[in-house]
Formats: sequence, structure tokens, C-alpha cells
Amino acid sequence: MSSDAHVPVLLGPVLQGLKIKPDGCYVDATFGRGGHSKEILKQLNANGRLIGIDRDPAAIASAPETLRDDPRFELIRGEIAQLETFIAERVDAGGGSLVGRIDGLLCDLGVSSPQLDEAGRGFSFMRDGPLDMRMDPDSGVSAAAWLATVEEGTLRRVLQKLGEERHAVRIARAIVTAREQAPINTTLALAELVESAVPAAHGKHRSKKHPATKTFQAIRMTINGELEQLEAVLTQSVNVLRRGGRLCVISFHSLEDRLVKRFMRNASREPEQYRGMPSVPVELQPKLKIVGKSIAATAAEIAANRRARSARLRVAERT
Repeated sequence: MSSDAHVPVLLGPVLQGLKIKPDGCYVDATFGRGGHSKEILKQLNANGRLIGIDRDPAAIASAPETLRDDPRFELIRGEIAQLETFIAERVDAGGGSLVGRIDGLLCDLGVSSPQLDEAGRGFSFMRDGPLDMRMDPDSGVSAAAWLATVEEGTLRRVLQKLGEERHAVRIARAIVTAREQAPINTTLALAELVESAVPAAHGKHRSKKHPATKTFQAIRMTINGELEQLEAVLTQSVNVLRRGGRLCVISFHSLEDRLVKRFMRNASREPEQYRGMPSVPVELQPKLKIVGKSIAATAAEIAANRRARSARLRVAERT
């Protein structure tokens, strides 16, 4: 297991961004291995509350007893797209729904280091294992099953959009050709196939990334519906947060970051036809206020935790 398996990314900026109140109610919508949750709990008093959510059964099972036994903490197995449902099912001390009463919501997107480190999960081309890639192995189809039937045109578009892969045409054709001979069932088989399909780079155009990096990323995001999950949780965030509540989102991919940036920007201003007007209907008034600029990891954090190198944190406050 890598040394950075349990290191929460951008921890300081996240805690500052959440603007934690000791008696507040917070949601860690992507629990992972609990790094952020553990530090959030440290800042809560006996009346504080933290709800963790994760769809990975391994993440649920790995939650330390110190968290499980903490009466202020609850861990739910489920998707972040179900956020509002989970919050609606829970009540505060007075028996009222928690919808509209959450003080802070954290989403740490992407795949976790432990998921990458476990060969059997099929996320990494660096370790040979079954080509699965599902964050919840009990639902959906594996990457191998998806690759066995996906149309070449669809595969090409996925690689272009989610992987931003400039060799998408070559790779899609190579995969479709190869599967006619034998199923593509392992991570190493897919990685070698992609590498053989991509022209070798030389000189200043040589990339430090493995040729299969973008392909694995695109397939993983498709298998898990990651952009759809993100869009859903962002939309629901304005309903579950109380006025003054904070939304903190850490992304590791340009598409995710652009989606978060666009959502926060649009939610922080009136529709174009009402801008500058003295009176705006309540339902069309801004739902969020952007807090500062996006935050990247420092050189020191990146040196200590490689996963932080592409991380971007954006923060907004419910108005």
C-alpha cells in the first residue's frame, strides 16, 4: 500500500473552507478512508454531527472503530447522487428534517489511493488484476463487460470526452479488433493494448504519463457515472445546505473542475434577463456565493502526497 493511502488531500484548506462550527452538522459525501472525517470530528463538540457517505463497501468496512463508535458520526453506504434522500431520512434533535440544515458539505472526487493500490479492484494499469473498475462491485457492469459490447463509436467518444485522449480513434479501433480475438479481462492486457496502439513519443513530446492513463480514466468515469453523480450532488447541495452553509469540492480532473466551476458561477448570479434589475423573484435569486479562488496543493503537500498534485478545491456558501 502506498504511503499516501490515508492522507486527506488539501486538509487545511478544506477545514478552513467548511468554516466549521463546533455544534454544526456536516456531511462528508465521499468518505473514502475517513481522513477528512476524522479531522472534521476533532473540531466538533458533543452537540456536533457528521454524516459520511460512500458507495464502496471496502471503504465502509475499513472505517476505524474510533469513528464507528463515535455517537456524533454516522456512515452510510450509498451514492452521492442520493444525498438529498439520505439527508431527508434523518432528523435533528427536535425531530425536524435535516434538509436545509446542513452546515457544510464536502465532496472529494475521483478514485482513492487504496482503490488504486488493490489490484483486484482493476483501477490501476500498474498492477495486473481483473478489469473491474467499479467503485461499488455489487452494482453495475465491470469495465471488462462494458468493453466486450460497447460500440466503437461510443468508445471513441468516451475516450475523447472523458479522457481527452487525442489517440482515441486508434485506441478504440485496437480494442474492438482485439476483443474479436479474445476477451479483454485484465488491467495489464488493456494497458498493453493501449500502449501498442499509441504512437511512440519522442523528444519534447514525450509524456511522463503512461499511455494508458487517459483510457483507464475515461473508462472508470463511464463505468461509475462519475460526472452524472457530480451533477446530481451539486444540484442537491443547495437544497440540503442551510443559509451560510459551505460547499467544498475537491476535483482531480479538468472536466470535473470545469463542471464545479460552472455550477458555482451559475448558482451565484441571477439569470441573465434579471441581472441589474432592482427586483428579482425569490426562486431566481442566487443560491450560492463563491468563496475565494480555486485552491491547489502546495509544493510541500505534493512532495508528501502524490495524489495532491492535480487536486483543486472550490468553495461556495449558501445564501
